[in-house]
Amino acid sequence: MMAEADTEENVYREAVAESPVAPPNGDINIDDLLPDGPQGNIQGQMEEFLGPQPEYDEEEEEKKYYRRKKLGVVKNVLGASVGGMIIYSVYMGLLQMQLILHYDETYREVKYGNLGLEDIDKKMLMGINVTPIIALLYTPILIRFLGTKWMMFLASGIYALFVSTNYWERYYTLVPSAVAIGAAIVPLWASLGNYITRMAQQYYEYVNYKDDHVQEQKKLPKGACHRYVIVFQSVFFIIFHLSLVFAEFPQRIFLHQYLSDYNHTLYNVKHCGAEGSGMIEGFNRTVLKRLPRSLALIQVESVLMGAAFLSMIIFLAVCGAAYRPTEEIDLRSIGWGNIFQLPFKHLRDYRLRLLIPFFIYSGLDTLFSVTGLTLSYGVCTVGLEWLYLLVMVYGLSCSLFSCLSLSLLRLPRYVSLLGGAVIHGPLLVFLLFWSPAPRSPDQLPYLLVVIALWGMGSALNKTGLSILLGMLYEDKERLDFVYTIYHWWQAIAIFIVYLWTGLIMRAKLSILLVILLLSCFCYWTMERRLAKNMLFRLPRIPRPKHKVKGYRYLEEENSDESNSEESDEDEDEEQQEEVIREDFGGDAGSQGSDSTRERRGGARGRRRRRDDDYEQAGEREEREKEG
Repeated sequence: MMAEADTEENVYREAVAESPVAPPNGDINIDDLLPDGPQGNIQGQMEEFLGPQPEYDEEEEEKKYYRRKKLGVVKNVLGASVGGMIIYSVYMGLLQMQLILHYDETYREVKYGNLGLEDIDKKMLMGINVTPIIALLYTPILIRFLGTKWMMFLASGIYALFVSTNYWERYYTLVPSAVAIGAAIVPLWASLGNYITRMAQQYYEYVNYKDDHVQEQKKLPKGACHRYVIVFQSVFFIIFHLSLVFAEFPQRIFLHQYLSDYNHTLYNVKHCGAEGSGMIEGFNRTVLKRLPRSLALIQVESVLMGAAFLSMIIFLAVCGAAYRPTEEIDLRSIGWGNIFQLPFKHLRDYRLRLLIPFFIYSGLDTLFSVTGLTLSYGVCTVGLEWLYLLVMVYGLSCSLFSCLSLSLLRLPRYVSLLGGAVIHGPLLVFLLFWSPAPRSPDQLPYLLVVIALWGMGSALNKTGLSILLGMLYEDKERLDFVYTIYHWWQAIAIFIVYLWTGLIMRAKLSILLVILLLSCFCYWTMERRLAKNMLFRLPRIPRPKHKVKGYRYLEEENSDESNSEESDEDEDEEQQEEVIREDFGGDAGSQGSDSTRERRGGARGRRRRRDDDYEQAGEREEREKEG
């Protein structure tokens, strides 16, 4: 025991001798007391972990972040374009195949008997073309309630519903689904146009993320987003117009083998082209050599149904949100009445009113190209078996020549619209005098050239209109309402074409030519007024109400004061004066802006005096209580 005690004492003395000597003043350094080794440098490790990292480059990481954001915007644009292309390929391909099958008398009698399938088709087409007339009333409300992305998803679901009803073709399945499609056309196109333009604005913000106006979320400089609007809208129409190509696959792959040749289908046709009347006067009531099997039809419809579901998945999973959650809340906070009135308020802008003839012509062009041109000129001349080639050439031409709108990156903005008018004008005059003979397959090359040229004009027209609206209304918070007006007038024009089905061809072409000339004149008037700096009324989305449950704004001013509405009106007036100054050089309305600032300054001064009086009264009460 004594030996063990001596050993422990010697070990303790050696440890004390090896330890550093304590300073004489009693100050002890904590780092000196920590043991050496991996556990002894804890404080140094913490400082190294929490301090600035020499390998971390903040600027480089910021660049990577915004690079990912830009790639996300490109993904959104491609997703919306491909989704729209797929859903319209399915819709137009199925509708074309359905109308051809239902036109054949043998098919109707053998498969459906006394069901009245021809009458069902007429009501179905009426539902598709008539329902959009009232779209101006409900489209802003749907977009307000659902948002841009979810509106596109819901519309694609309605198109998928139309495909599913073809499994059981009855009045109570086909007609309601056709009415639903008519109700979804304008909201879908308004959402697509707004979505692509919004992506252009976001791309500009991600490219110029270091600029002060972007960081502070202020209004973008005039013309800042133009090049991105041009590129994104052109890319969208390049992809979307391919839907006319893919829409012909069901007919070419499946239905083409059942079609009779032109000698049978055009046997009683006497006139084509300008001398014709209606669609094809005297077209044979039987167009099928033999009836397709029901199982084969179900297989084709199943493939189309799968493609429709694919477009829904693309809209849902690939396309990101167009607006921040707070911006969506802002739109839902301004009231149903204001949302309902906004499209009509936008019509007070003379720029939009002067573009209405072009909107109408764009709708007339859309339906005339796939009915009058391809049927009354094309099918009437070469037969129904060549319909797929005529439509595919038109779609390829529209897709290819949509690239010409990229020239607006270097040329004035009127080049696209007026260029399309310059192409369509001489073609309309030529079509007024051209009447190809029926059953003339040797005329196919000339038909293809005319259709390709018409597709070029259509591409410049549609792409140019969408780009022009994005340029004119780049400072708008939302473009849902502008594109709603555009596509509503298109729907009105399509309804007019639906009504004039039985009209003679020369009357149709004359109406198209007159509206085209009127459109060019009105557009030239608009550009002339803008060049003269004529003031226009720019409707503004009302400020959201502050007393919204679960949502508050953080502002310097008290929004619950009694005169908060007056301050909102003053801010609206100041913003309107700011828009006028930016658009017209800053000279107009300077006195009004000064008086507005004086009023706002006086109102703020009165509020601040009331706040100061309130604070002083509170301090006096506290002193009295303490005393």
